[in-house]
This record gives sequence, structure tokens and C-alpha cells, in this order.
Amino acid sequence: MKPEHQVAISLPLNDFPNLSLDPSRMPRHVAIVMDGNGRWANRRGLSRHEGHRRGKDSVRAVVDAAREVGIPYLTLYAFSSENWGRPTTEVSFLMQLFHRYLITETKRLMKRDIRVVALGDTERSAAASPRMRSAKPSRLRKANATMTVALALSYGGRQDIVNAARSIARAVADGALSPDEIDEQIVARELATTGLPDPDLLIRTSGELRVSNFFLFQLAYTELYFTDTLWPDFREREFLSALSAYQLRERRFGAVTNGSVQRLRAQN
Repeated sequence: MKPEHQVAISLPLNDFPNLSLDPSRMPRHVAIVMDGNGRWANRRGLSRHEGHRRGKDSVRAVVDAAREVGIPYLTLYAFSSENWGRPTTEVSFLMQLFHRYLITETKRLMKRDIRVVALGDTERSAAASPRMRSAKPSRLRKANATMTVALALSYGGRQDIVNAARSIARAVADGALSPDEIDEQIVARELATTGLPDPDLLIRTSGELRVSNFFLFQLAYTELYFTDTLWPDFREREFLSALSAYQLRERRFGAVTNGSVQRLRAQN
């Protein structure tokens, strides 16, 4: 058996201060649309499978960096509900890759007090790859509390909302809930992300400028960060650059902050 591939550290942890990151202004929850594995491979004359393999290394690097800087929640959009339309061979390979990641990373994550949860239609994933059932993410390290890594597998934002609507409709039909009681909190409670805070920052790699049916309800006030870097090349330095850009933004959530008022007065 070949030894586990070691991820090259592109940014030593002691270089973190050079990015002028403020520990008190870190996002609580970062979500990432990991895009560009296929293009990375095509540009190098490699198979798409190799692009996915290298993307796994970026997952490890980003998870470790996020924990190191104290981010308690990290969601990785690993496989969308639309991705089932890809060639059968690629889908099968991805399921095997997810299974292998969960098996090989479990001990590392446990030692680092990281728990893993699954979002999306995990039953479909398990049906596509029986071995996935034995490594179901939601069963891994539930007690770990320092950090939560959520893997969005067979996830779709629209379907998430539809599922929530169905659950709420059943509760109303059963008399357990009144239509007048339905509010944002009730809806959020029925989504796949129940128990997780809404993302503060969404990162999408590969230069695409869209959210691709990801967290449609949860992204209402999330800061969006797009980068041309392809996912296999997205490592610690790129992740920390995204955090630095996030910290330069003024989050108002629809309101006007004191700083904004002062600038408006100065302009007038």
C-alpha cells in the first residue's frame, strides 16, 4: 500500500500574521464551492480523476488552516444534486473518493477535535456507493466540539427548501403548527443546516460568478468571495487571502452603521 500523500504546506502557520488577520473578526462559518478540478486536470493533460484527487489535498489544507485560525464551522460543497448528471464513471469515482477521504481522515479529525456532518441526500450517495454507508459522515465524531466540518453531498438549495416546506406542511396538517406561526426561524429549523449558523463568508473557486443552487436560503447576508484559482491550487495562502478580504468589508445586514453615517455626512 502506498503511503498517504503528504500535502505541501504553502503557508507556514507562523506566517499567518503577515496577512494582517484580526482574530476577533474571523467569520464564524465559512462555506466553499470547490470548483475547477476538471479544468485543472485538462490544462495539464491529465484525467479528471487526477484533478479530483488533487482537490482532496486542498480539502485537508483548508480544513487544517480553518481550525488553526479558530473558525468553528466550515462547509464544503462537495457534490451537488445536479452532479448526478455527470458520466457514471466520474460519479462512481467521486463516491469512492469521498469514502476514502472519510476513512483516512477520521483519525486525524478525531485527534484535532473536529466532527464531520453530512448535508443533503446522503441516502442516495450511500446507494450509489454501498461503502459510503459504513462511513456516513453524520456518524463521525459527534462529540468533537472545536470545529464542525459539514460536507454537502448530493445537496441542492432548492430541494432543501422544498423538503423544509413539506415538513412544515405536514406539521400544519397534523395540527402541530399554525400557518401564522411560520417564520424564518421555523423554516431554518427544517433545513439541512439546522444547528449550523448561516455562513458569514462564501468562497467560490475557478472564476465562476454564481452560487449554483447552494444554500439559497442561508446566503441572504453572506459575504461572497470569488477567485480565479482552481480548487486543486487553493491552499492555505489563498484561503487566508479570502479571510483578509472578508475582514475589509463592512457588514450592515440591511442597516446603516455609524461609520456609513459619518461618511455620508462628510460627503454632504
